Amino acid sequence: MKIENYIRDIQGFPKEGILFKDITPLLNDPIAREECLKILLNSLNGQKIDVVIGAESRGFFFGMLLADRLNAGFVPVRKPKKLPFTTISASYELEYGTDSLEIHIDAIKKGDKVLIHDDVLATGGTAKALADLVNGLGGEIVQFNFLMELSFLNGREKIKDNPIFAAITY
Repeated sequence: MKIENYIRDIQGFPKEGILFKDITPLLNDPIAREECLKILLNSLNGQKIDVVIGAESRGFFFGMLLADRLNAGFVPVRKPKKLPFTTISASYELEYGTDSLEIHIDAIKKGDKVLIHDDVLATGGTAKALADLVNGLGGEIVQFNFLMELSFLNGREKIKDNPIFAAITY
C-alpha cells in the first residue's frame, strides 16, 4: 500500500499559486491510516519517547496516535492565545511576516525524550520554532517526524542538527 495514494492535491488552496497536500482521505481510511502510523513508528527504531509534540493543527492527528502507541505524553503546540495555562513562545518567518507558536511551560521536563511530529516539513520555519520550544524547556529531541516533506523548499536545512524522518518526500 502506498500512503501517497491517499493524499490529494488541491490547486490554489489556501491561496492562488499553492498546491495543497490534503491528508483527509488518508485520515478517513482506517487501513491506510494504520499503515501510515506503522511507518512513522518504525522510523523510531524502538527509541524511548517520553513526550510527543504535535503542531497545530494537522500535527495533532498522528501526534496523538503516536503518543498512544508509544505510551508517551502528548503535548499540543498551538498558535498564540489558544492555550489556557502559562506559556512560552517561539516566532518563525512566514512568506509575508511572522507568526508564533506556544507551549505550556510545564509540558516538558528537563531531559524528556521528545518526538516532534507535524504533517509536513515545508520551509522549516514551524519545525525550527518547535525545536526552540523543546530546547527552551530542556527537552531532548529524539526525532522530527513528518507525514511528508516538500524537499524542494529546503526546510530540512533549518533543523539539520536533528534526526529527521518523513514518510513521503515530494
